[in-house]
Amino acid sequence: MNGFQSAMHPAGVQASELHHLWNIFLCVSIVVYGITLAAVLIAVRRSHRRTEPLADAPSERRATIAVAIGAGMTFVTVLALLVASVATGRTVGTLGRLGTAHLEIDVTGHQWWWEVTYPNSEPDKSIRTANEIHIPVGKPVELRLATRDVIHSLWIPNLHGKRDLIPGRVNKFWIEADRPGVYRGQCAEFCGLQHANMALTVIAESQDAYDRWLEHQRTAAPEPVTDAQRRGRQAFLSLPCVNCHAITGIDAYATAGPDLTHIASRSTLAAGTLINNKGSLSGWVVNPQALKPGSNMPANEMTPQQLNDLVAYLESLQ
Repeated sequence: MNGFQSAMHPAGVQASELHHLWNIFLCVSIVVYGITLAAVLIAVRRSHRRTEPLADAPSERRATIAVAIGAGMTFVTVLALLVASVATGRTVGTLGRLGTAHLEIDVTGHQWWWEVTYPNSEPDKSIRTANEIHIPVGKPVELRLATRDVIHSLWIPNLHGKRDLIPGRVNKFWIEADRPGVYRGQCAEFCGLQHANMALTVIAESQDAYDRWLEHQRTAAPEPVTDAQRRGRQAFLSLPCVNCHAITGIDAYATAGPDLTHIASRSTLAAGTLINNKGSLSGWVVNPQALKPGSNMPANEMTPQQLNDLVAYLESLQ
């Protein structure tokens, strides 16, 4: 479930406005190109018919008029495109704000993954996940964007344009999906070695499905049911994993890396770099630098038994 990514297939009200603007620019550009090409062909054809240059006054007057008309048409065209662009920007900027009931989600960029938090006035009902944003269809969503390190830029082509994440400030970004689907987003501002592997997935679903997902995310990690899972939980608490990751329900509260409470429910690992399966999870735990060089997760030394047990435990965290 990597998601579909295309600005040419809008799935939200903001993206539809941007797509409409794109169509205006495309049509105008085609017309301008056609007129320019026709003018060049006519000029070339006429030049071949002449045996000597014409420098009489009527010819110069016609040339001056043609240049003036061309300059005027260029000015009017550019002005019209500017007006269309500004109007679309204002429309997109007000979409979402018109509704009083909306969802607020905090998105924080890291090198190179996305932290996603659903705040709540009751702290125990807030949830923290990574690299996936779940939203209900037909409801305005305000994304509050921040960064913990360098400048990033969030781009979800099917739902909106781009918005930068600037150190020291919070930018706001509105999206609203008009139909269910899985849409891929990514960082659109070069932010270091693994910039290209900094993706996220937006899952737009019905309100009921979203409510069920949200309620499940608020639950603590399930208790291990097998001996391997019990040994895996103990391995997690004794290995360096606990220094960076949190799992609700056990003695693990670190926030340097993604929250792993429901890691098995996510479709990918390492911000879209790997499909979330047993093989990828094992390789990522043991040697992440081989899969995503430069990432802040170090290699972990453990016995084969510890690895098998740890992966068994992590796979149980649905």
